[in-house]
This record gives sequence, C-alpha cells and structure tokens, in this order.
Amino acid sequence: MSLKKASLIIIVILLIDQISKIYVKTHFVLGEEEGVLSWFKILFVENEGMAWGAKIPGEYGKLLLTLFRLGAIAGIGYWLWDSVRKNGSRMLILAIAFIFAGAFGNIIDSVFYGLVFTDSYGHVAEFLPNGGGYGTIFHGKVVDMLYFPLFDGTLPSWFPIWGGNHFTFFEPVFNIADSAISIGVIFLLFFNKKTFPKNEEASES
Repeated sequence: MSLKKASLIIIVILLIDQISKIYVKTHFVLGEEEGVLSWFKILFVENEGMAWGAKIPGEYGKLLLTLFRLGAIAGIGYWLWDSVRKNGSRMLILAIAFIFAGAFGNIIDSVFYGLVFTDSYGHVAEFLPNGGGYGTIFHGKVVDMLYFPLFDGTLPSWFPIWGGNHFTFFEPVFNIADSAISIGVIFLLFFNKKTFPKNEEASES
C-alpha cells in the first residue's frame, strides 16, 4: 500500500471522528443521552484522554499526558513512513494507518478543544466563543459518545460472583478514534501472518 492511500484512509477516519465529536459537543449537554437502538446509545461524556477515563494526578498531569501522546504520534508516524518505504505488507500499513488516525484524532481534542469550545456543564457548548474556551492549549478533554449497553439489568442470583447485582455490558463509552485504534491493534494481533509475512517466511526457512 502506498503512502498516498494510507494518508487517504487517515484523512477519512479523522473527518468522521472530528465531525461526530463536534456535532455531539455542539448539540448535547454533558451527560445527555439519546437512544438509537435498545443496545446502542449516544451518550456524551468527556475524559482527560486516558483509557477508562483515568488521568494523571497533579497540576501538570494533563500536560505530561498530552506531550507523551504527541511523542507517540511522532513515533507511529515514523513507523508508518518506514513501513511504506520498506514495502511492508498491506495489512501492516493498514493497521498502522488506523492506529495513527485514532491517536491523532484524540490528540486534536487534547490539544485544541479547550481553546475552541466552552464547557458543556448544563448547557450546549459554543464553538469559537468570544471569551475563549474552557481551557488552554494541551488541556482539552476528549469527547466520547458511542455507548453499547448490550445488557443492562440485574443478574440472576445463581450467577457467579456478580449474581443479584446490577450489571452493564458493554459499559465503556468511546469514540471513532478509539475504534480505529482498536481495529488497528486487532489487525496486528489476529492477522499476524498477513501483517508480517516476511518475518513468518524467515522463521520457517
């Protein structure tokens, strides 16, 4: 796969990711939920940019996280360029492109959203407000909205460990960028022979 095709994939993912985030940010109040199907909802939440809503404590925790992710983006970008240069497999380049696009999509939130949006507490956010955004550069929050509560109810009492308790599966709320990263990682893990065909051939010889 050429760098041009990989770049096109990245651009498409970024557009879908950012359009969906901007729409939710400018049409939903934080915590607002809209049902699409019984097992799929749009639920507007924000997080500091780490998995499961975790964050680095301290005054500079968010800044350190964003700077680390910028460094990771640079590394993934180089990996993509180097894989294309070395004629890496189509599956490898596709996987890296998905991971790069997803990571870049969330970085945009972390770097710029604090500058271009007001907060969403109790009201719909304003885009490019006159008085400035809710934060500073590198201190934006990542917008999540995809929620798939495939099961949401009380488990039967005979169920091991969690029996009789309320249980939701799948509980995490995520976005298109997170999905792209997950798809890229799945490509690397489950299509290993197609992703690294030269390594596989070398090991057999």
